[in-house]
Amino acid sequence: RVAKAVEALALSHAVITSVNRDELPDGGAAIFAETIEAVRRRNSETNIEVLIPDFMGNWNSLQTVVEARPVVLNHNTETVPRLYPRVRPKARYTRSLELISRAAGLSSELTTKSGVMVGLGESRDELRATFADLVSHGCQLLTVGQYLQPTLKHAVVDRFYHPDEFAEIA
Repeated sequence: RVAKAVEALALSHAVITSVNRDELPDGGAAIFAETIEAVRRRNSETNIEVLIPDFMGNWNSLQTVVEARPVVLNHNTETVPRLYPRVRPKARYTRSLELISRAAGLSSELTTKSGVMVGLGESRDELRATFADLVSHGCQLLTVGQYLQPTLKHAVVDRFYHPDEFAEIA
């Protein structure tokens, strides 16, 4: 279905993601790989990016996804280390960095990417340190976006960044 949608929309770049599949032994890695291969069969010119979970540290799952040859492998770090227990209680900052490092080491053709949200109470120094960690672990692309509280159960927005601040962060 994803491959058909990519074809119908004539996409030159498709981002494939999913909800966490922690109930599956491979965390959904096989589904990612099958989807990448299906998109490629129907849309050979489409660049494929995957936005993947950390697979709870199952590096065989990461290898399965990398071997399917996406152009971009994205795993969002989301926030600075200090805020992980509150913002990403199941995740581990060091595991996210290791995933990016391992992905970079598995394929020289792969572009590695991560994303960080701002507005959760992080400092500029913490952002700089996180960006430096990502670069030192092989991250080649980084997106930075404003955190928006999706439900009342989620972390409250600490502050909204002005667009000029994003220029400074860049």
